[in-house]
Amino acid sequence: MKNIVVLDGYALNPGDLDWSPLHALGNVTIYDRTKESEVALRAKNAHIILTNKAIVNAASIAQLPQLQYIGVMATGYNIVDVNAASARQIKVTNVPAYGTAAVAQFTFALILELCNHVKLHADSVRAGDWSRSDDFSYWKAPLQELDGKVLGIVGLGQIGQAVAQIALAFGMRVIAHHKHPERDKMDGVHFVSLADCFAQADIITLHCPLNEQNRGFVNKALLDTMKRNALLINTSRGPLINEQDLANALNNERIAAAGLDVLSVEPPAAEHPLFYAKNCLVTPHIAWAAKEARGRLLNTVIENVRSYLSGKPENLLN
Repeated sequence: MKNIVVLDGYALNPGDLDWSPLHALGNVTIYDRTKESEVALRAKNAHIILTNKAIVNAASIAQLPQLQYIGVMATGYNIVDVNAASARQIKVTNVPAYGTAAVAQFTFALILELCNHVKLHADSVRAGDWSRSDDFSYWKAPLQELDGKVLGIVGLGQIGQAVAQIALAFGMRVIAHHKHPERDKMDGVHFVSLADCFAQADIITLHCPLNEQNRGFVNKALLDTMKRNALLINTSRGPLINEQDLANALNNERIAAAGLDVLSVEPPAAEHPLFYAKNCLVTPHIAWAAKEARGRLLNTVIENVRSYLSGKPENLLN
């Protein structure tokens, strides 16, 4: 049987999902977390390694003579040196599209919180403000309707399309900037340039993959083109945003607010500038983490391994 090593299983399965179908496929060792420097030692006898965010670099791959397969337990695969794996004829797979519904839902959770301030008002009621009020109703921050607002989507892949569908149901006007507008055209969505997307939108939401061409593209120059009452949402990849530029834009009231589920370094430093920025809501990279989405992810990870072992690999990256 093949030796299978899971380098960082805890985030995917902290105990509420079932690893047993994977155990049926080989001799399985599961680590909760693995540092980059620990990969070669922990996987020294592995034929198959599975990783979520643990980095599998060229140096580690060179020290793993039995390695035949790397399964990424996520959609993004920048944590694996695919070129080094290919040079050794090591198969690399990922899991596309498992979290589309969850991420789209969470995107609107951020939008709705920034527009309705539900937690702020619930906390106010618990603190006794309503009981002491002279009026039947009060609000501690401006409340906004989504109906009629312009949502700008950067990246209209599967998640971007799911977000667009929700936005259209709210009565929003949807514009998008996308690499493949003809391939991914969608009723109700109007494609525009990146500059027009940022200039016209009341809310911008990022749903594009990270690459060297778009790293830090949301910078001061682009933020300065946005409406002053606009919101910025990111449930995609943290490094898409120049975070100091965003903090400055928020603190200078150049834009109204931001909702971020991802940062450029995770976990972030305690003194991260966005933790102290005005009207900035930050959550700990959980848009993907609904139990249903993680269940689909784990099932596909296991199916990818099973398919590889049967000689018919699926979701190959090389």
